[in-house]
Amino acid sequence: MDPPVAPGRLGEAIPAAELLTYLAALERWAADRRAELDRLDAVSRQTDTPDAFTGDVVLAMTMWQAIRGRLDRLVEVWDSGRADVLAREQMSQLVWGRLDAGGSSALVSLVEAVTLCDAMIDQLRDRLAFDPGAADEAARLRAVRAAVVRCEDLASDEDALRLVRDLRAREQGITAQAARGADVAGPLAELETAVARAERDLIVDVSQRRTLARQRTDAAALRDALEDREPTLHALADRCRREVVDPPLLAVPDVSRLGDVPPTRAEVDAFVERLRTVQRAFDAVAEAYGRPLRERAELRYQLERLRAVADANGRSASPTVRSGYDEARDAVERTPCDVVLARFLVEQFEFLTRDLPVHGPKGAAR
Repeated sequence: MDPPVAPGRLGEAIPAAELLTYLAALERWAADRRAELDRLDAVSRQTDTPDAFTGDVVLAMTMWQAIRGRLDRLVEVWDSGRADVLAREQMSQLVWGRLDAGGSSALVSLVEAVTLCDAMIDQLRDRLAFDPGAADEAARLRAVRAAVVRCEDLASDEDALRLVRDLRAREQGITAQAARGADVAGPLAELETAVARAERDLIVDVSQRRTLARQRTDAAALRDALEDREPTLHALADRCRREVVDPPLLAVPDVSRLGDVPPTRAEVDAFVERLRTVQRAFDAVAEAYGRPLRERAELRYQLERLRAVADANGRSASPTVRSGYDEARDAVERTPCDVVLARFLVEQFEFLTRDLPVHGPKGAAR
């Protein structure tokens, strides 16, 4: 069973349908991997050297448990599908953010932890398949050579390449000794452990690099979107200051002051958080400056609607009503507009346009 593909990206609300599919797939994956780990644990205890596998089994179990804990937290926030936008944004943090477990699992995200757990299980399965009691040295050496080739494909920097070259040299040396008939059981077992550890670390490194590249791309896209939005907010604020009395006193944040997307993961996380803060500030600015302008437009519409009502019921013939309309219209159309005064005068005109009461013979209103 392949690991599920994580939806969305860090800091953005993931669509509910994608979350439902992901959670169901991750539940199946977790159950399958736990069963596989239990099976491998049982097999390792039946080998001639069970202690040689204990560390790898415990490490894989620890990683699986960290994933299980994060999955339980996701299910809790999901709340049987009742998660709102804020909750689904929190779930994106749980999927793409670092695990909060101790040890090495705290250095990776849930997505990376799933990849790493699969790699650990594969390596443990390979080691058990090529245990000295189950296979000969030639088969074990072939497995080591294949693992070294995979490490070469994963290595991307000078340190990793140097490590792979050392492993290759050790493998070639052991192969030469085995060809001469020497006993290589001890060195081969050490090399198998070293290669398995190197491959695991390289898988984590590649996964982290890919995640970092994706996060940097997402951060750059968010920064560009905020920069594109900034001039619109400046124009909105300028218009509000021109057209409204006592406009809000909010500044529009300058996105360019945040600089470029940083290179490291911790810095990218902090950078994205600052971008989110700017995004929330933009929303607050848009609401603060847009509200009085929207209210002024609504008052214009309401005033004309009330005038039509007055024409329909005959109240527009009253000098008082006409005066109330003129006063309200003057307040609404004046620039800058006192929205509070305009609202009061429109409400006053609404009262004036009401139908007059009709009294019966004894003066009682009907």
